[in-house]
Amino acid sequence: MEKVRAKKRLGQHFLIDQNIAQNIVSSLSEKQRCVLEVGAGMGVLTQFLLQRPDIELRIVEIDTESVEYLRKHYPVLAEKIIEQDFLKLDLSAVFKDTFSVIGNFPYNISSQILFKVLEYKDFVPEVVGMFQKEVAVRIASPPGNKDYGILSVLLQAFYDIEYLFSVDAHVFTPPPNVKSAVIRLTRNNIANLDCDFQLFKQLVKTAFNQRRKTIRNSLKTITFTDNFTQNPIFNKRPEQLSVADFVFLAKNTWK
Repeated sequence: MEKVRAKKRLGQHFLIDQNIAQNIVSSLSEKQRCVLEVGAGMGVLTQFLLQRPDIELRIVEIDTESVEYLRKHYPVLAEKIIEQDFLKLDLSAVFKDTFSVIGNFPYNISSQILFKVLEYKDFVPEVVGMFQKEVAVRIASPPGNKDYGILSVLLQAFYDIEYLFSVDAHVFTPPPNVKSAVIRLTRNNIANLDCDFQLFKQLVKTAFNQRRKTIRNSLKTITFTDNFTQNPIFNKRPEQLSVADFVFLAKNTWK
């Protein structure tokens, strides 16, 4: 088997540019010893990860053909491949310690991958990954920006996000119909938000589902404490609110 056949249902677009692959791996911080690669494909990132003696590597790969290819071309990985769906994996059982997540993530589930990371935020201090550029921009956007949205708020609550570099379609096979970008998420020092997280998440999603309306109108189904709706924050639109603003809203609702 010379190459793995890209499968549309798995959102596979294999990176073929070695320099970009090396740059992605170099973007991992050196302080994190354990690394989980998601969707290794034919190992374009894996080869550079294996060159780093400071890394203890595990790979999660759902594609049987890719697993077979990796085992054949990288025999050292034999016991390090988890043949499973990342979205169904118990991340707390992969390593005994905290770990970074890296990958050329399938674009059709990239948001779900990040929501999964968020569930295990105490285990994952760092993520370096390739995303559809539009999604990467959205995740990294600050308040006040038109691209700022649900993913931005929920991830920025617990991670500092850096947009590292853009990537053209021609460096993949098959080339995707969109541009791509690499970003890095680094866990901040917020252990827990000063409010109920599920309520916080509900407020963020409800507000951005009607993002052109003011908070007063988009959150009119939520009951707030007495006279709280007189606060000037209710005259703003969702994209104008910071993480702290949404926490403030969550702390002033009737539960």
